[in-house]
Amino acid sequence: MSTGPITLFDKSFIQSLSINESVWFDNFYYTVVCPIFYAETLADLSKNTTGARTAEREVTIIAAKFPDLGGNPCVDHSNLVLSNLLGHDVIMDGRIVVPAGYPVRSSKRTGYVFKSSPEAEAFNRWQKGDFKSVEQNYARAWREAVTNLDLKKKSQLFQQYGLDTTSCRSLEESYQLAVEMLASPKPYEQMALAFLFLNIPRQYHESIVKRWQIMNLPPIHDYAPYASFVLTIEIFFQLAVASSLISADRPSNRIDIAYLFYLPFCMLFVSSDKLHRKCAPLFMRKDQEFVWGIDLKKDLARLDARYSELPEKVKEMGVISFASTPPHELDFLTTQLWDRHMSNTWRDRQEIVEEMPNSNKNFVKELKEISDSAPLSPDKVDFDLQNADTLSIHRRVRRTKGNWLQVPKDLKDEES
Repeated sequence: MSTGPITLFDKSFIQSLSINESVWFDNFYYTVVCPIFYAETLADLSKNTTGARTAEREVTIIAAKFPDLGGNPCVDHSNLVLSNLLGHDVIMDGRIVVPAGYPVRSSKRTGYVFKSSPEAEAFNRWQKGDFKSVEQNYARAWREAVTNLDLKKKSQLFQQYGLDTTSCRSLEESYQLAVEMLASPKPYEQMALAFLFLNIPRQYHESIVKRWQIMNLPPIHDYAPYASFVLTIEIFFQLAVASSLISADRPSNRIDIAYLFYLPFCMLFVSSDKLHRKCAPLFMRKDQEFVWGIDLKKDLARLDARYSELPEKVKEMGVISFASTPPHELDFLTTQLWDRHMSNTWRDRQEIVEEMPNSNKNFVKELKEISDSAPLSPDKVDFDLQNADTLSIHRRVRRTKGNWLQVPKDLKDEES
């Protein structure tokens, strides 16, 4: 399982990588797979392509580079926004909000199991060219919905709330105006904007307002911080479009901005998209960093060349075994990012392991028992879920990816 800084990535970056470069991205970065990436990739199935590279072939190529050693899918932002407005906390400190797992108990241990996500399973199938008709129909509908977005009309509707967008001469000014708007002393106007721009279903309006009133109408950034974060991005985007700072004639800009909704759940955001490069830093915490995808791609190519010089005996141990940390030299961007965002104790670990560590067969057996255990009903859980003995995350890992063995050559399937 890969380690490294928790990293949000977009489709433009993954597309830019070679297969070998994607191995090292997967190995040294713990990735956030946001639903926008899945939907955007899926929507490519509905594209009209010519020549030998069909839409299915394009998606297969992207799926081949999909991270499978580490990382996790993040819960969809719309579900998190609604949950936050209804009173549930959303952690925004760089940790991934993952779909729910379930508690289990084996003969020796307690545990919490997270099965492989439907998105990850879909990418596994797409690598083999297996596309279900339901996915192709969804792809067509999703692309049509995005293509038919009338950003100019929505900008006009936005201006009805009394904002003078003509004063925004830069993206920074658009951001400041969005922040100031949500700091205004007009609470009901704030909530009305939230319902409008966050597309909150009408059946939830009354419950949200009642709870908000009971709490004495706090500003939305105090009442529902994550919902406020997403709303700030939405307002910023509409201001920037109305001011012609972001093109209203390119619906894909709407998709690109949606990646920013997942910034609270990462340490790094890597993208090769110019809009992301301009906008993302405005919404990032001080302990976060935007990484230009072109720079990281070059660094991953250098890492690939470096590890290619290792003896075959070491390579047969698998990437996951012999390269648990990046090179210690500071001329690698990946090394610099680890220094800035990981605990400094990572340098105490051996850079390249040249012999396979002894495995504990009993431990592997116990983990398998935990993973195969049936979910416990709430009345059967008699242990602290925050301190279970084990955490089991299921994923399918390709034995070979590009020129590299990801897991040890002699590892049996039942031990993986």
